[in-house]
Amino acid sequence: MTVPPGTSTFPQPAPLARGSVEAGRSPVLRVEAWSDPATESIGFHPRSLYVETFWLPVLGPSATWLLRQLVDELDASPPGVDLQLDDVARSLGLGGAGGRHSAFGRAIERCVHFGLARRLDPGRLAVRCTVPPVPRRHLIRLPVGLQERHREWDPGEPPAAVTAVLIRRTRLVALDLRLLGVDPPGIERHLQRRGVHPSLAYESARWAWSTAEDEAVVPMPQPVP
Repeated sequence: MTVPPGTSTFPQPAPLARGSVEAGRSPVLRVEAWSDPATESIGFHPRSLYVETFWLPVLGPSATWLLRQLVDELDASPPGVDLQLDDVARSLGLGGAGGRHSAFGRAIERCVHFGLARRLDPGRLAVRCTVPPVPRRHLIRLPVGLQERHREWDPGEPPAAVTAVLIRRTRLVALDLRLLGVDPPGIERHLQRRGVHPSLAYESARWAWSTAEDEAVVPMPQPVP
């Protein structure tokens, strides 16, 4: 089947089904990880508080939950996974996969539109496992209160109260949580509940999971000017 340029191809049943429609089964979609080292060095996990707070009002709840589910599937199967579209749609409370204009189809379209997923071909979708910061063109449309909160996540503007000792203590707590098996989003949430500044909580969670397994000494960071 030849698809004219510019025509949306998801989730058209025939090209996605790979022969399953005739058998009366749900269309199948191959989901793979979208590798982007530049984003992975600065981005956020889809389960992070950052995504809940700032990407959710941009993407909408259905697309945000869909993104999380797809990334969860990829966490369990990094090489890629074949998904029954109707099962995924129903697990999110979106009914069946339907068509491009169904609630599920619109959720996929929003992920693609905002650059968090891209089509490789009609039967394959690449998904970002690390979400980039919200672009400024979308930030300026958020409520003023959210825009002010977003500034706290900016690593280029650390709060004046953050000292080298506080950073070291926060990293130690993050490392303890990592050794207990808590993932980065969980560490970030725990630290923020304890009153840690959002940017420091995020950095400490990432640091804890980038540390070597046998590392026993937490290096003293340079004091914040």
